[in-house]
Amino acid sequence: MSFRKHSAFLKYSLGLIGYAVAIALYVAYVSPNQVPEAYRGTAADPATFFSPNQLQSSEWLNAARNWIFFMSGPWEWLIYFMMLASGLARRWRVKLEERGLPIYLRFPLYVLLIQATAYLLYFPLRAASYCLSKTYGISTQPLTGWLRDKLIAFGIGYATMLAVSAVAFWIISRGGRWWLKLWLLSVPFTLLMMYVQPVVIDPLYSQFSRLSDPQLEEGILELAARAGIPAHRVYEVDMSEKTNALNAYVNGIGSSLRIVLWDTTLQRLEEPEIMLIMAHEMGHYVMRHLEWSAAGAVGSSLALLALGGWLYRAAIRKRGVRWGIRSLSDMTALPLALMILSMLSFASLPISNYVSRQAETAADRYAMELIGSAEGAVTMYQKMAVASLSDVHPPLLVKWFRDTHPSDMERILYADNFERTPRP
Repeated sequence: MSFRKHSAFLKYSLGLIGYAVAIALYVAYVSPNQVPEAYRGTAADPATFFSPNQLQSSEWLNAARNWIFFMSGPWEWLIYFMMLASGLARRWRVKLEERGLPIYLRFPLYVLLIQATAYLLYFPLRAASYCLSKTYGISTQPLTGWLRDKLIAFGIGYATMLAVSAVAFWIISRGGRWWLKLWLLSVPFTLLMMYVQPVVIDPLYSQFSRLSDPQLEEGILELAARAGIPAHRVYEVDMSEKTNALNAYVNGIGSSLRIVLWDTTLQRLEEPEIMLIMAHEMGHYVMRHLEWSAAGAVGSSLALLALGGWLYRAAIRKRGVRWGIRSLSDMTALPLALMILSMLSFASLPISNYVSRQAETAADRYAMELIGSAEGAVTMYQKMAVASLSDVHPPLLVKWFRDTHPSDMERILYADNFERTPRP
């Protein structure tokens, strides 16, 4: 490695170490579960529903979770940067060309090398997250099952990256406003992925079935009818073999739309609590949050491709020769494209998370208005917080970059206020 390459690596490494120390100090300083003085001793205070041991575990666990999260982006960027700066990306391309392989074999192999190397080097962070969850009793999944899920994720990621990058480089090679053409193609791709997620991808990880409690399903379907939702069944997913956490969700679009309950939720929550969760998910449907989410994804991809395209061209003009990138459509530039997309996605998190929190708040409000009561809401949020040892009042940076939902404190206070407010 040349002196210039050593210098670039040293600068980035020192910067990453400094950043890691700063983040460690931040997560250590902002202790989890510190609610404002005005809410001490209320239903929103974790000291009233966490045991002392759970409070201590939550403090350590959330500090570690937050550190891993804030390190994950820069670590991924370092991986892609070093593929370029070390000349590894160029050497792989040259080696494949020297073997005389046709492009339809060279390109898939090159993408596999990039994907596999990045996945393996990023793997320690994934393993650390898994070990934390196992240590604190949140994950119940055996190592073999966890590794199986990671292999499935790798396969899906590789197939997606191969298809997207092949089309992208071909369009870039045609010249013109290639970023705009890529965006136009991304629209049907985004909608397709939203459609196939619940019916093709999700079943690869977990087993889905009809709700095991017919009486509860009947009550949920009656609630759906009141909301004007043409639902015919509710899905239950077997998550107890993987986690002790509680959850429910709605995903898909059109005929693939599904309302899903985790079996852990069914086992540990009371019926009024479950009905509120279901009403919340119905709120997403009624207020067309999934359609708005699709529109948001399409709109944000336009901004991402426009800005990312400009950064991509600028980086290749400045460092393309040094990195062995011969043109905008050279496969050697794949790590650069992935690094830029990762950086922009990370930078956009505060915006996307803010929009998501507004939608979740609206769905909470809809659920209580549909049922006409917040009965069970406070205990539901408390049980969910305990099950995942969550931070009920996360610090600002964590809220901006990690939280797609209102904090547990905010949700408990809203439910408590709703129940206390007289209604006609």
